[in-house]
Amino acid sequence: MDLKQLEYFTRVAELGSFTQASHALDIAQPALSRQVRLLEVELRQNLLNRNGRGVTTTEAGKLLLAHCRGILHQVERAKEDMGRVQGALAGRVALGIAPSASKMLTVPLTRQFRKQLPNATLSISEGLSLMMQESLLAGRLDIALLYNPTVSAELDLRPLTSERLYLVGPKGPHPSKVPISLDALAGIPLVIPNRPHTVRMLLESQLTQIGQRPNIRLEIDGVAAILDLVADGAGYAVLSEHAVTTSAHPDGYHIRPIAEPSLYSQLYLATASGRITTLTQQAVLELIHKTVQIVYPPAMIQG
Repeated sequence: MDLKQLEYFTRVAELGSFTQASHALDIAQPALSRQVRLLEVELRQNLLNRNGRGVTTTEAGKLLLAHCRGILHQVERAKEDMGRVQGALAGRVALGIAPSASKMLTVPLTRQFRKQLPNATLSISEGLSLMMQESLLAGRLDIALLYNPTVSAELDLRPLTSERLYLVGPKGPHPSKVPISLDALAGIPLVIPNRPHTVRMLLESQLTQIGQRPNIRLEIDGVAAILDLVADGAGYAVLSEHAVTTSAHPDGYHIRPIAEPSLYSQLYLATASGRITTLTQQAVLELIHKTVQIVYPPAMIQG
């Protein structure tokens, strides 16, 4: 067996699909299948159960997967140690960030990353928290910044900050910053993201607890598009304050805090609990935490 075969097997096992693994590894699927099969022949055991929906690991496959993760981690550590001889950590870190957090963090984070880890590579992707959580568990991401993640034994979660949510409307003769109760919010027409957007799920959950449901006028993904529709009079939005203040026309809206109860969207730093982090990844985790403390108001920091 060789390292490539172990890497190929690990990616197929984590993604549960030869097709997805071939895309992730940028290798033709027949070549990928052949290498995994050669590994099975050498070990004289079936490592994967193949079916029409994808693949699952056999008991032997689960055992090998644990070894592969350790072996590949040690290879990354070796590369890092060799880089440290030259005075800096090296390696690649794949980071996923929710779009609203990305607007606040990407520029200051990458600035500090280039300064403190010049020999390392940072790959940043944006996506909904649920999608990034799946990518994290599948091994496509090393670290993710998730809003309101579902608690899972497969995730290590570190609270970073919370953002209060506001009712956002077009600028007009409305009293700015005057709170609106959650019960009263149920009667207001909303322009809101599709499920499973975390703000949508949080709002629906809180309204259900008081026997209400949101009055959804339009469903659309993307903060910029939602704010454009709000400005056009299509309805109101539920967003954080910085989503409005960092928009193209922040003076075109008024915001009202939601109260009784207040709504907060919680941001967490997440890694896969079954995967060992490299030294470079650990350095990025600390860098993210420090950047959040700088970028977000200190009073909002929860961890």
